[in-house]
Amino acid sequence: MLQDLNEISDGKVYGIKDMVRAACSECAGCHACCEAMGNSIVLDPYDVWRLQEGTGKKFEELIQGPIELGVEEGLILPHLSMSGKGESCFFLNEEGRCSIHPYRPGLCRVFPLGRIYEEKQIRYFLQKDACRKPGRTKVKVEKWLDTPQQRKNEKFLLEWHAFRKKMEEKIKQQTDGQAGKTLNLFLLKQFYITLYKEDGEFYEQFAKHLEEAEQMEL
Repeated sequence: MLQDLNEISDGKVYGIKDMVRAACSECAGCHACCEAMGNSIVLDPYDVWRLQEGTGKKFEELIQGPIELGVEEGLILPHLSMSGKGESCFFLNEEGRCSIHPYRPGLCRVFPLGRIYEEKQIRYFLQKDACRKPGRTKVKVEKWLDTPQQRKNEKFLLEWHAFRKKMEEKIKQQTDGQAGKTLNLFLLKQFYITLYKEDGEFYEQFAKHLEEAEQMEL
């Protein structure tokens, strides 16, 4: 893994308190990372929850334009929609700026960093040549992520990542196509379609959704 990391990064691994050369003057005059990203900006349940809160639209409305469903390692998951001549993100406005910046998805927040999921923490690496903005300066990783309740978010990401990996393996073991479809529909409903209460904290509600899914021994 270390060799692969050296090939795609600066060879360093960062914690949230470390400084990394990722700051880009608020992307002034540049939105290259908001175009031609295909279906790579996969959304986790927290991303969709924040999009619903920020846009005032339910999941069923969001998948009619802003987001699409795609297959990722056998799982059907939502991702940001790219469209138009430049294959631009649906949320990129006419001025080339992100119209949902305060509640943008986690993968947008972390870019040009990548995540390394370890047993009890997430660490980060700087993706080589990912950001086209020249003259980047150093910024603390925690500040760059700009994520409310960072510690709770990290715990959620670790739990969601582990659960996803388990479900990916479960899907691979399915020999019945209908069984795999049923599992995917359950996951979409359990973690995306079922509304989280607006007056409740997301992380507490997610924990209950996860516990329910784990107890079903999918």
